[in-house]
Amino acid sequence: MVLSAFAFSWMTVFVKLAGQRLPWQEVVFARALVTLVLSYLAVRAAGVAPLGKHKKLLLLRGTFGFLGLSSVFYAVTHLPLAEATVLQYMYPPLTVLLASLVLREPFDGRVLFTMLVSAIGLLLVAQPAVLFGQAAAPLDPMGVLAACLGAVFSACAYVTVRTLGQGEHPTVIVLYFPLVALPGSLVTALPHAVMPEGIEWLWLLLLGCATQVGQVSVTRGLSSDAAGRMAAFAYVQVPFAGLWGIWLFHEHPSPLSLTGAALIIAAALLNLRASIRRPTPP
Repeated sequence: MVLSAFAFSWMTVFVKLAGQRLPWQEVVFARALVTLVLSYLAVRAAGVAPLGKHKKLLLLRGTFGFLGLSSVFYAVTHLPLAEATVLQYMYPPLTVLLASLVLREPFDGRVLFTMLVSAIGLLLVAQPAVLFGQAAAPLDPMGVLAACLGAVFSACAYVTVRTLGQGEHPTVIVLYFPLVALPGSLVTALPHAVMPEGIEWLWLLLLGCATQVGQVSVTRGLSSDAAGRMAAFAYVQVPFAGLWGIWLFHEHPSPLSLTGAALIIAAALLNLRASIRRPTPP
């Protein structure tokens, strides 16, 4: 799960670089295209049937992933990044709730405590203007709705992956994301398509590679332990992204941001310690 957070943090770097000129729908399409090629090769290397055993549930997982990705991209382009991040990162506690309702996983108060600490850390890192008293323009209602939907779809995807992890190979589960996302994003990308130039081709390729590492890692993580417990580690992506912002984009975090990053890492370590001591539910 930590490896997936690391990979997804690099994915956001390549999205930021490629999205400086290319439409966001086209970036989604490119991500799905590269992921489809890599996923198919991984399935062939694993020697498993590419279409899997539970096709309807696999298609549902791919649909949740595509809708979540599209919602988040829309929110980021229509809201300040801080507000979009805070709203979208509601999905770990939503995953705990859904896993408890759908999968009957134990509702562990310690996991919720670590998520609360992580959420406080996230607020300190993002510092949304609405909460920190800075003058801010009214938020786009559709952008807010998209960010919230992104959180809901992400939680649904996590719980679906957890269910599929009991009988499907991780590479097959990952394959179904581009199988749905590729045709879905093609429809929205064509009207605004722009031909990539020069280094943009490299950004798109690396974006797909980082996504593949993140998808396989998160699928293996969710297949091996309780969905709610594993979702708490998603917050580790925030301090990773902060480091890349300092290094690549010359963004200098405030003391509050550094404090928030420390809280996020501490919460992840507490969750790991608690996870080691508790047996995985059947």
